[in-house]
Amino acid sequence: MTHSSITEAMQWRYAAKAMDPHSPAPQDKVDAIVEAVRMAPTSSGTQPFELFVITNGETKRRIRAAASDQSPITDGSHVLVFAAWDDYTDERIDEVVKLNKDARGELPAIDAYYDNLRANYIGREPEVNYAHAARQAYIALGFALVAAAVHGVDSTPMEGFDPDQVDDVLDLREKGLRSVVLLSLGQRDPDTDWLLPLPKVRKSLNTLVTHID
Repeated sequence: MTHSSITEAMQWRYAAKAMDPHSPAPQDKVDAIVEAVRMAPTSSGTQPFELFVITNGETKRRIRAAASDQSPITDGSHVLVFAAWDDYTDERIDEVVKLNKDARGELPAIDAYYDNLRANYIGREPEVNYAHAARQAYIALGFALVAAAVHGVDSTPMEGFDPDQVDDVLDLREKGLRSVVLLSLGQRDPDTDWLLPLPKVRKSLNTLVTHID
């Protein structure tokens, strides 16, 4: 299933509470969702996070144990773990600068731009920098949710987990990363998901949106 418009896809999607373990998300569609994450915008193009795509059953079981026993983690075919940088460092910014120069050449202002970024970021409290990096990961999560809906893949975003435990499962601290949010991918189980038949609940446009002309 692929939806013809984003509006149609948004009407179709919901946070699946029960997934069919016998109906995996097609790999080509998962690849498209991952590509949407890669293409998502981030502050200064830093992409200060990494994405872990997990299909290993034992790893998923360990993550489920750290996530209040949420069944989509193991019943879904894929679990995406968004893991943000634990801090900004010179080395990490150097990699961003190199990536830009490799793609665009020696732009006149690029070194000055990222030197200014260093001056603002390096030396801040690591927790402040982690929080900034985590917000960039959430932008990518939003792109993943939209891509999943457009491609007809069910998804369940989850914050209800112990990040320290997930970090241990994936050895994230050793990589200079911290888990931010989980996203399970698969296909809804229409026979057992209590949420599926219920109408979507959203605020009205008048309540949510203010136009300032």
